[in-house]
Amino acid sequence: MAKKQFKSESKRLLELMINSIYTHKEIFLRELISNASDAIDKLCYISLTDDKVGLTRDDFKITIEADKDKRTLTISDNGVGMTAEELESNLGVIARSGSLKFKKDMDETADENIDIIGQFGVGFYSAFMVAAKVTVISRAYGEENANKWVSSGADGYSIAACEKDKSGTDIIIEIKENADEEDYDKYLQEHTLHSIVKKYSDYVRWPIIMDVTESRQIETDEVDKDGNKKKEWEDYTETETINSRIPIWQRAKSEVSDEDCAEFYKEKFFDQTDPVAVLRVSAEGLVSYNAMLFIPGVAPYDYFTREFKAGLQLYSSGIMIMEHCGDLLPEHFRFVRGVVDSQDFSLNISREMLQHDRQLKVIRTNIEKRVKAELKKLMENDIVKYETFYKAFGIQLKYGLANGFGMNRDLLADLLMFYSSKSEKLIPISEYISGMPEDQKYIYYASGENITILEKLPQAEQIREKGYEIFYLTDEIDEFVIRSLGKFEEKDFRSVVDGDLELESDEDKKEIEKQETDNKELLDFVRDSLDGKVAAVKLSQKLKSHPVCLAAQGEISLEMERYFKTMQKHQEGGGGMFGEMKAERVLELNANHPSFNALKESFESDKDKTKKYAQLLYGQALLTAGVPLEDPSEFSELVSTLLFE
Repeated sequence: MAKKQFKSESKRLLELMINSIYTHKEIFLRELISNASDAIDKLCYISLTDDKVGLTRDDFKITIEADKDKRTLTISDNGVGMTAEELESNLGVIARSGSLKFKKDMDETADENIDIIGQFGVGFYSAFMVAAKVTVISRAYGEENANKWVSSGADGYSIAACEKDKSGTDIIIEIKENADEEDYDKYLQEHTLHSIVKKYSDYVRWPIIMDVTESRQIETDEVDKDGNKKKEWEDYTETETINSRIPIWQRAKSEVSDEDCAEFYKEKFFDQTDPVAVLRVSAEGLVSYNAMLFIPGVAPYDYFTREFKAGLQLYSSGIMIMEHCGDLLPEHFRFVRGVVDSQDFSLNISREMLQHDRQLKVIRTNIEKRVKAELKKLMENDIVKYETFYKAFGIQLKYGLANGFGMNRDLLADLLMFYSSKSEKLIPISEYISGMPEDQKYIYYASGENITILEKLPQAEQIREKGYEIFYLTDEIDEFVIRSLGKFEEKDFRSVVDGDLELESDEDKKEIEKQETDNKELLDFVRDSLDGKVAAVKLSQKLKSHPVCLAAQGEISLEMERYFKTMQKHQEGGGGMFGEMKAERVLELNANHPSFNALKESFESDKDKTKKYAQLLYGQALLTAGVPLEDPSEFSELVSTLLFE
């Protein structure tokens, strides 16, 4: 039969397909298997009312056969098949969907379980990404004759009568020769085909059959020194079903134990530890979908690197269409692993270019709510498991809150935990508040490099003396998190290094004000002696046993300054947006400490010595605050000088 030409628009689309409209060429096998599954679905549906079909559900199958010598890959099904006219209609015009037409032809009484996965059209032509030539041999159910469709690509196709014993379709792909940058041989290799099927088509409902090479031990005619026959390994071929068929997330909860779910998670996502929680979702409404989600207890080795790929696996009726669909998860819950399976996503060209923003947003919103509810339940009912999760991913929640400038405050605030000075462990903010004395106004916190430093922080003496609890914050992002929160359950946060902690009586405040007035000249001299390193020198309201401490005034705290410097180092060449972020430092002196008396005495008799005392006290304040000395050698020399004067 003479060769026919594709219509002009189809020819242009086919040229695009041949040049890989998909990101990965391996997608072609998924497309052809999906089409084969559709064909079986149709004949299975017909068999419900037509006993002439002569096949039961157990008889249907999809077969994959590779012939390395002939360089052919054959995908066969025993489904409904196609007539010559259907071959012309479905394969002669790209994007023409035989499956879609079949589904539209179903009347309202059709079995609701009939689910047509793909659309025979564009997906079929993905074969030309790896094929030099494609032959389709098909015999329609109820027809005596079969037909052959042959094409080598955009130059056209031909259709001719042929022989075929039973209804169904064989797609024979002649694999291209290897190119400079493309290995086509792999599509004839058993392990590659097996891997592609497991990756994309593992949950197709019909058995996918393929010859698989196995190994076994056999006896030989040779005898060892003990008179026993020697054994050797031999390879043999066995036909096996290589797909799992029924996804675990589509099974009833009564059929799947928690242990089954955990094993699925560990195998699917290459984790050696059980997840701390499993969420099973079955939703119907604007978008219907099933999901199985996992909250890990351990962060993957690459989680905090650019190489980590967040997102859920997206399926359409058991066929994977995207391995990492980031649009299904908000950034603050990027640690969640799992699968989402929705019939509302069709398997056509949009598998790799999803145009379903509305559906994705609905699913994403629902998943966000479910994950939040599960984490909250875990915190309330199994704090040990929640602590395991939080130590791995708490920093992710913090960045989610801080990076959104508080936008996610209501969602994430009650999931946060901080180290408590009293409990000596991580506790929720709500637990801190429930333990507050009636006279305590604020949630007090201290930021620093580690717990050891914060426990000895001079500014915390006054709060500890009152018996109040302190949150110790040691992550760089913590200060931003607190500022994003602002308050929690109507309780404001207050840093222990803030100027006024509102713990003094009116009489105490008046006494401090009087002392500052009486010593104004000395305080100004100390400030000037430090050559602009501090914005002010004050008498402390909070120091008890320590001589000095460092505080900050304005919007930028010392901890935030430290964070900005870290970010500056990461920027190429330094500088950048974080280059000028510095705290306005305030040196606070303890008026009741002997060091202040020595400062006063020297101020009256030896101004040079007073200047050295000022520099010494400032250096002490830096060290106590965990801030590096600008010149350690100079400070060491200063200490030696004052010791031996």
